[in-house]
Amino acid sequence: MSGLVLHSYFRSSTSVRLRVALNLKGLAYGYVAHHLRKNEQRSAAYLALNPQGLVPALVLEDGTVLTQSLAVIEYLDEMVPEPPLLPRDPTGRARVRALTYAIACEIHPLNNLRVLSHLKSVLGASEDMTAAWFRHWVVETFGALETMLASDARTGCFCHGDAPGMADICLYAQVLNNRRFDVDMSAFPTISRIFEACSALPEFAEAAPDRQPDAE
Repeated sequence: MSGLVLHSYFRSSTSVRLRVALNLKGLAYGYVAHHLRKNEQRSAAYLALNPQGLVPALVLEDGTVLTQSLAVIEYLDEMVPEPPLLPRDPTGRARVRALTYAIACEIHPLNNLRVLSHLKSVLGASEDMTAAWFRHWVVETFGALETMLASDARTGCFCHGDAPGMADICLYAQVLNNRRFDVDMSAFPTISRIFEACSALPEFAEAAPDRQPDAE
């Protein structure tokens, strides 16, 4: 695959996910930044590309636009099978998807920028209240996720075995985001261990927010 263009924002956790996936697959890509706090993702030009006005979006060489980070990650895994981001066996795939969705469907929708901005601008939440909201929904899911990982023999160095996959990608991006809101990770030793294992890999480290061309 060549000629890929990633529409991204350095601090977006969903953009972090896709950057990691592209790196793990060894795929080069062009980078177009959209500053979410300046609403650049709501420009007419970007809405023509992605009507949801969300990042990331991946444009293929033929102009096809792929959106929603998990859908794009699974597309990449089908098109570039090695290294795999999902297990080959159906039960393993179901487990990795469950771990992935725990973060992507239970935490992220409640804690993304749109929701936090709404809490402040419409509902009048203070910065402290908004941060408390963020931490609450992380802890609500991370408690169960910690148990799911710590109690299952299929958990290895990473979420499922000893190679990183889709669940690790989401875990890594979420823990990075947690740091901005001072989430106490002491109750989640398995999650923390897996995060450190991910952080040690260049494919993850190079996808971190502070390594991006639009980092502030």
